[in-house]
Amino acid sequence: MYVKDIKWKKGIKVNELVEQMGSTGFQGVELKKAADVIIKMKKSGAKIYLTFTSNMVTSGLRGFFAQLIKLGMVDVIVTTVGGIEEDIMRSIGEKFTIGDFYSDDVELYEKGVNRVGNLFIKNESYAKFEDWMRPSLKKLYEQKKIWPVSEMLNEMGKTIEDENSILYQASKQNVPIFCPAITDGAFGFHLYLFQQDNEGFVVDVVKDFANILFSTSQDETKGLIALGGSISKHHALLACLLNGGIDYAVYLTTARSTSGSMSGATTKEAKSWGKIKDDSDAATVIGDVTITFPLIMSYVLDELGI
Repeated sequence: MYVKDIKWKKGIKVNELVEQMGSTGFQGVELKKAADVIIKMKKSGAKIYLTFTSNMVTSGLRGFFAQLIKLGMVDVIVTTVGGIEEDIMRSIGEKFTIGDFYSDDVELYEKGVNRVGNLFIKNESYAKFEDWMRPSLKKLYEQKKIWPVSEMLNEMGKTIEDENSILYQASKQNVPIFCPAITDGAFGFHLYLFQQDNEGFVVDVVKDFANILFSTSQDETKGLIALGGSISKHHALLACLLNGGIDYAVYLTTARSTSGSMSGATTKEAKSWGKIKDDSDAATVIGDVTITFPLIMSYVLDELGI
């Protein structure tokens, strides 16, 4: 393959641009390769795990994730707790503001505003989240006292009335959402407070670990789309490792492999653990997921004719 020059034309489509990026060099090549791997995993009938961290739900990717679930592109989700909280906040009408990376953070604190990169979340949004959580947990407790995390999130999704909600679409499409670190945020704090006044209430993370392990099998073809890293990426990898390894993998990240972190670990490194099979189709794209993921998936959806 030779390097080819990108050419603009009036009315150029996203899939045409991504196709051209495949012969520009550098990360453009990896981006096109990632799209091709996702197409292969879908056409192969692979069980597709989508993992992402909470900051991506803070962004406008939240509704895109929900749309992909609705379109049947995702079979299992693994995320961090902030993504659950902020999906619920948005579903009850809260709005996040686009600000600036270089804002005066002391001034923001005094105004009751929390910064996530260049996105702002008001303290009032967390107060309204608390107002939603208390009656929701009470309803769950009235049904039963012990809840594995994914079952609890599925039940919560049934009460949400927002088609752009990840929880809503996952519940409707019967896509399990795993959140191993469910206590790592405001959600966990409300679980703690509720448990103090409601004897026997338990959120069972160990039982949910078993649920994710049994979400696949040795015989199934497995695909992974990992956006960022953290505990969400590793839990999907671990579940698949214990069930024979992953056949197709796409990593999108801004982290560096030289740090030795899970976030920076490449698909190549994962093969040393057996997480990804040595003959798997895999790609790692370095870049901001709010840019790379919409480009990749727009190409994928067009090519699959969805």
